[in-house]
Amino acid sequence: MIDLLKLFICIAFLLYSCYSDLRTRTVRNELWGVVIVAALPLVIADIVLYGKAYLLHTLVSVTSVYLFVYILFRLNAFGGADAKALIALSFIFPYFPDIAISGHELPLSGTPPLNIFAFSTLVNAVLLTIVVPLGILAYNLCTLSMHEILERPFYLVVGYKCPVSGLRDRHIKLIENYIYKDGKVRQEFSRSGVVIDDSVMRRLEQLTSRGLIGDRVWVTPGLPFMIPITAGFISATLYGDMMFHGVMLFLC
Repeated sequence: MIDLLKLFICIAFLLYSCYSDLRTRTVRNELWGVVIVAALPLVIADIVLYGKAYLLHTLVSVTSVYLFVYILFRLNAFGGADAKALIALSFIFPYFPDIAISGHELPLSGTPPLNIFAFSTLVNAVLLTIVVPLGILAYNLCTLSMHEILERPFYLVVGYKCPVSGLRDRHIKLIENYIYKDGKVRQEFSRSGVVIDDSVMRRLEQLTSRGLIGDRVWVTPGLPFMIPITAGFISATLYGDMMFHGVMLFLC
């Protein structure tokens, strides 16, 4: 019952963080302090029930997750809000949740040897991000002409075409930079993407109005990692550690 209550609290805060991240591309730091405070009575109840072993595992969980995500953050491979979310989860759920629904024990695939729930949440989140390029590819195959597909085949899994008139106030970047020189436009691939600010919009609108480029350009979406983290949290709760179970299936 305690784990079920903690689960509801975490899902509520994760869903709100996804909404905030999608809408404003920011998640307030105070949110993770609030979720810890909200779950603290339940964590204390677990400590009272399970004693020093639970407290020690909580210390191991928080310390190991903190060090791991701090390294990723310093390498610019991780956002601050994402790191704080995983640290909060490592405190609230040092172990995998112990939940049974309709006679079925969760997670369905069992608990991995490394019983640190936040790590499994992160692993699942990374694996689930594979769904994004597959979804983009399916969208492109359904909406683009054969000429457009063959024109930029390597873009099909990282972006899609969007009308120049619809670029404003959206969390997307240009895949290519448009350089005008000697009456011609040269398109250069940008590894990090081109931020669409007012000057970029003016240049694109001018090039489009003069017929130098088409009315649609290749863009790549900026999907917040908070969404995969939330999906990873839910999938780890219901199914378990996807990577560990996949390796075990392969070995068997």
